Amino acid sequence: MMASDPIARPLSGIGQADIVFEMPVTPNGITRMMAVFQCEEPQEIGSVRSAREDFLTFVKSFDALYAHWGGEREALNKLDSGVLDNIDGMKYEGTVFYRKNSKPRPHNGFTTLSLITEKAKELGYILDDSFPGFIRENIKIDRNLSNLVSMVSVDYPSPYDVKWVYDNDSGRYRRSRGGEIESDINNNDQVQSDVIVVMHTTSKFLSRDYISINTTGEGEAEFYQNGVRASGKWKNVADDLKFYDINGQEMTLVPGKIWIEIII
Repeated sequence: MMASDPIARPLSGIGQADIVFEMPVTPNGITRMMAVFQCEEPQEIGSVRSAREDFLTFVKSFDALYAHWGGEREALNKLDSGVLDNIDGMKYEGTVFYRKNSKPRPHNGFTTLSLITEKAKELGYILDDSFPGFIRENIKIDRNLSNLVSMVSVDYPSPYDVKWVYDNDSGRYRRSRGGEIESDINNNDQVQSDVIVVMHTTSKFLSRDYISINTTGEGEAEFYQNGVRASGKWKNVADDLKFYDINGQEMTLVPGKIWIEIII
């Protein structure tokens, strides 16, 4: 789990994640991100933030190990009951997780994949990957005036608003947030993605500090790849997230990084 707050930017490791989920977590639109790592190992990951219940179904879908720093009550109740393997900074500060003086609390928590992996082995977690993956293929996408889209705007409230601008030369989308380029402090590179998925869903007010996002069931979705927009659906039944095109066939995504933007 990673911070979205302006004071936590630039983040460490966010540009090297294979998949990132981003969605609002409060009534006033503050977002939180969950970064999934497998292919690359950043030198550092942070700032690490709290567990949120609405992300847990995605962790299960990927059969992932969940690293977080504390969490909301319902999320921690589920994690403490053993619903999935997790490593909590509240329990392992000073060993797996550490704080840096360069940022104020609670935005100064960091870790590394090697520290997480070592603790996972110590705890007896199974590290085999059983996630079958999305359908990935270098497909030829029909381009016409009706589906060409050079910019994807995600209208979270400022300063959490996101813009992805398509770069024809690289075939990738470049990310800005709050009107500024989003870079990864580990290498100072602008964050980029090969696929942008926008998931539409609903939310429920819980309190001044929390909302509940509907991350199960199904809803409308848009898919952006190779500078082209396509419509479809997302379905998450029994903790198994999948994407479908307008014909009901599982969506084929180009190889590379994926950002999943959840909007309400």
